[in-house]
Amino acid sequence: MNGGRFFNRQAETLSRRELEMVRDRGIRWSVKHAYENNEFYRRRLQQVGVRPEDVKTADDLRKIPFTTKDDLRSLYPYGILAVPRTSLLEVHATSGTTGVPTLGFYTQNDLDVWGEVSARSLVMSGLTKEDILQITPSFGMFTGGFGFYYGARKVGAMIIPTGAGFSRRQIQYMLDFGTTMVCAVVSYILRLTETALEMGVDPRRDTKVRKGVFGSEMWTKEMKKRVAEAWDMDVYDIYGFTELCGPGVANDCYLHDGLHLWEDHFYAEVVDPKTGEPVEMEEKGELVFTTLTKEASPVLRYRCRDISYVYDSISCDCGRTHRRLGYISGRVDDMIKVSGVSIWPSAVESVLLKYPELGVEYQIIVSREEGRDRVKVVAELNKDAKTVDAARLRKKLEEDLRETLMTGVEVQLVEPLSLQRQEVGKAKRVVDMRS
Repeated sequence: MNGGRFFNRQAETLSRRELEMVRDRGIRWSVKHAYENNEFYRRRLQQVGVRPEDVKTADDLRKIPFTTKDDLRSLYPYGILAVPRTSLLEVHATSGTTGVPTLGFYTQNDLDVWGEVSARSLVMSGLTKEDILQITPSFGMFTGGFGFYYGARKVGAMIIPTGAGFSRRQIQYMLDFGTTMVCAVVSYILRLTETALEMGVDPRRDTKVRKGVFGSEMWTKEMKKRVAEAWDMDVYDIYGFTELCGPGVANDCYLHDGLHLWEDHFYAEVVDPKTGEPVEMEEKGELVFTTLTKEASPVLRYRCRDISYVYDSISCDCGRTHRRLGYISGRVDDMIKVSGVSIWPSAVESVLLKYPELGVEYQIIVSREEGRDRVKVVAELNKDAKTVDAARLRKKLEEDLRETLMTGVEVQLVEPLSLQRQEVGKAKRVVDMRS
């Protein structure tokens, strides 16, 4: 537990009144900065008859249209800039697997802010100067590796910058250097767990890793429990994405009850994904972000497609005063429509991980046969499950999934370690063969 530790106590414990003043000042600055220095935003605001002086508080932001991923793609590469190109020190990009990547640019101040919010998040996750932090996300255009690196440097911890892949070597480094904390893409800690066991290494007994911070993918509380037990690890969530800065936008504290959003740098709204209208406090919807301090590539009311909610409570027993977001429960893009029924991969994962006979890897395959949509869930058996009545287990899973998803599902059980693993990047859980 790291209950009383802060990286920047003054900033992390601002009063609600102070935070709202900082927020509204940041909104005014960001709207003015984008309007005066970026053609896209100037035209966008002029089209709806809004000038910077019309936006004074968070409520006034609703006068401004949303920014979408397609908007940012249309501005590739330099159309989102609000500073001269010569002011840039760095650029990062999304994977671009579904089209042109979206970019995040950074001035020196932007990098300083990124390091600051990342350091706050890492300290909230338990990082101290005494720790040895192994950074497994890649050091490339993906923001993951650099985000953790900039934060850990500010904290002063020893860093092992392994980057992505080479899983056996990752485990060996943990043993050789005495790694005490690890950060990773969610699916990769699953791969490292398997690799350790393949090497005859018991993560609980043979390593010193007792803290971990993970992000970039949605995961369920059931999956977190599996990882925590495998490593005897305190498991934390970190949130962020390229268009804002990268990892460090929000993080959970030792109470593990929501993600503290750094409200002095980011403002979040929650809207109905279909209508764009605001939802009630603690009602799930799509997160919409406005940057408050971003110089190089500010975003106004950016629909990020992540599904979450904002806590009504403004206090937390950890002492931090920044509002909390609910854990990300999915993405607008992840929802699968099957014969008119909406299926979320997180719902499938929650069902599968109730069964100790199953491992943690699975895949959802959607196809169309004879004009009908069909869903098949392929799940690996747990290698420790010696005697399993596969037919009985399959039937029970199909019944449980049908009740949860409100549609029929075929279950296929496969041997341990038979599904393809991702050494680098995010796990591919859904295969839609209909298109």
